[in-house]
Amino acid sequence: MYRRRNRVFYWQENDSQKQGTLRTSDKREAERLLNAMNESHRQPTLNLNLARAYLAAHDPKMAKRSWQAVMDEMATHGIPTTQQRCARGFRSRAYDPIRNKPIVQTSAADLLAVLHANGNCVGHYSRRLHNLAVDLGWLAWPILAKRAWPKIRSQSKRAITAEEHRAVIASEKNSERRAYYELLYETGAAQTDAANLTVENIDEMNGILVYHRKKLGPHSEPARLTIGRKLRSLLQSLPRSGDLFPNIKRTPANHRSAEFRRRCQVAGITGVSLHSYRHAWAQRAKACGYPQRFAQEALGHSSRAVHEAYARGALVICPALEEYESVADHKPRPLLPSPCG
Repeated sequence: MYRRRNRVFYWQENDSQKQGTLRTSDKREAERLLNAMNESHRQPTLNLNLARAYLAAHDPKMAKRSWQAVMDEMATHGIPTTQQRCARGFRSRAYDPIRNKPIVQTSAADLLAVLHANGNCVGHYSRRLHNLAVDLGWLAWPILAKRAWPKIRSQSKRAITAEEHRAVIASEKNSERRAYYELLYETGAAQTDAANLTVENIDEMNGILVYHRKKLGPHSEPARLTIGRKLRSLLQSLPRSGDLFPNIKRTPANHRSAEFRRRCQVAGITGVSLHSYRHAWAQRAKACGYPQRFAQEALGHSSRAVHEAYARGALVICPALEEYESVADHKPRPLLPSPCG
């Protein structure tokens, strides 16, 4: 231990000559810190046992609680579909190396080994698992800092094109599913929201389609979409009471997705899903100059960044500036008040 000119005490390792600050100018406090550092190097096993004893006094289960307990807890958070996705994701063998490992005995190397062995497919859930353990107090401090986590790179999603949509409609023989796909294309609704639509969602007096997004909950602001000519013609062909798609509503979401995938295979289409209709609606809106604030409300996007991600693939052709200038030149200019009042 030594003191520099700033009167702060520093330490130096005898073997490696590595140096560091003790962050104090009090000699007694510096000596206690130095003794603690020496003890930690001499008796690592004893220190671990002491730490377990202190943790057990704070929380009796903390020393033995494994990551499986955090997985079980996460599977109870969020809406039912989110809970199902979490439970399905944590059943993966990728988490076996840490599944039964005590949380307090887990090191950064353990988490990085799982991430490096399985790539991006476990990065999102691993980070959520780690953060939940910290938030619940089951992990005394973060094992990996925020910037140490690998960057999550999601797979690019694409919209279904108008030609592909027409091919799907032409190959679909079931009239209810055909109308269902048409409604997705005209409204950009999520597949579950569209399947749950009823006649009560149609405000014929004001010509508006009103529905709550299931993902946002019943107390969220509903999406309100003016019924245009094509959508009105489609709604008139659907049942006049009760559910608009009674058979599709009773079908689970994964079965609806599988049926659409089979229809795409028949039509020779790859790389799209039912969610591609939301991307298509967002891109169509952007390409034709539809105001972004209206598009966000229609799709239920509270985040501008999320909506821009949906509309990223839109082909926008900017009009000539001289056309806007000519319109501005012919607009009547407001009269200014006279200086004399």
